[in-house]
Amino acid sequence: MLRSLIAGIASVLFSMPLMADTMQLNMTPGVTAVSQNVYGLHMTILYICIAIGVVVFGVMFWAIFHHRKSKGAKPASFHESTKVEIIWTLIPFIILIGMAIPATKTLIAMEDTSKSDVTILVTGSQWKWHYSYFNQDVEYYSHLATSAEQISNQRQKRDNYLLEVDYPLVLPVGQKVRFLITSQDVIHSWWVPAFAVKKDANPGFINEAWTQIDKPGIYRGQCAELCGKDHGFMPIVVIAKPQAEYDDWLQQTKITQRKAREEEQRLLDMQMSLDELMALGEKTYTARCAMCHQANGEGIPGVFPALAGEGVSIDPKSKLEHISVVVHGKAGTAMQAFGPQLSLKELAAVITYERNAWGNNTGESVQAAEVQAIKNGQQL
Repeated sequence: MLRSLIAGIASVLFSMPLMADTMQLNMTPGVTAVSQNVYGLHMTILYICIAIGVVVFGVMFWAIFHHRKSKGAKPASFHESTKVEIIWTLIPFIILIGMAIPATKTLIAMEDTSKSDVTILVTGSQWKWHYSYFNQDVEYYSHLATSAEQISNQRQKRDNYLLEVDYPLVLPVGQKVRFLITSQDVIHSWWVPAFAVKKDANPGFINEAWTQIDKPGIYRGQCAELCGKDHGFMPIVVIAKPQAEYDDWLQQTKITQRKAREEEQRLLDMQMSLDELMALGEKTYTARCAMCHQANGEGIPGVFPALAGEGVSIDPKSKLEHISVVVHGKAGTAMQAFGPQLSLKELAAVITYERNAWGNNTGESVQAAEVQAIKNGQQL
């Protein structure tokens, strides 16, 4: 019986290296050298702990069995032993040194952001990520792409439910990418397990991290710091592309964003109809505002003010204040500045929608030129 038990334990222990890559409860090796070092360190420490457990419990059970009262064992009577004290101090010391050496090497490698090929500023805010590529004139926000209908169980959930975004972060394979991570409001945490990168995004501070991806693919992560009501709706998606494909994407994104800026300038001389503004405004509100102020505009009492039934004033001053709050945010509250996040067209549309939905019915429209004037600090 004892031999069978020992054989069973031995088979499990010696098969663990083979099982490690497929175990659902274990860490994964990831797709970077650092993540594989972290994985190897994890497995090394695990085996050391298993060996210690086997030895300690083995000696304990052996002592219990062989020194039981029924065999006539007599308890020894002794006090202090210099030899025993040295042994049980020296052995743990050696074990800890053996653990510390590979752990220190891995930690130093994780913090070495020097000689990077690409630098990206990652800014967290409630509840989205903003990516800015240094020296490339490319930046954008990345939002949750899962629909409200899926979250409320009104539509079938997709395979990547709550782990999908509208604009993923795109990185080149084989290049060292340096991340500068900060926050616009509260503490967030940028975490992609496949890269072994997990860094807090603290407002007013910049933390550094880096990665070098070994193979193309789509890698997913999440905000790993409890950051408010919609913390669970702040995913991270990274697409790693071969260098040639990454260069093509970067060039095309530059062109697209430049054209968008040029289109905004042309929009300043245009007058959009109320119906067109309301249609775009409803879409923008649902995607960007409903998570706080709710789809029906009733908000969350004590946290996010209601927009419905407020009887929005047709006073020109009220209109200017409304535009200013949406564009610049409101200090001391959770209201963010949406001026940098939305286009002039989207800003004009969502403000128009808020001023004419849920019974407000001011009949007023807000145009891009009015929004631009507020953004520039001008008075209309």
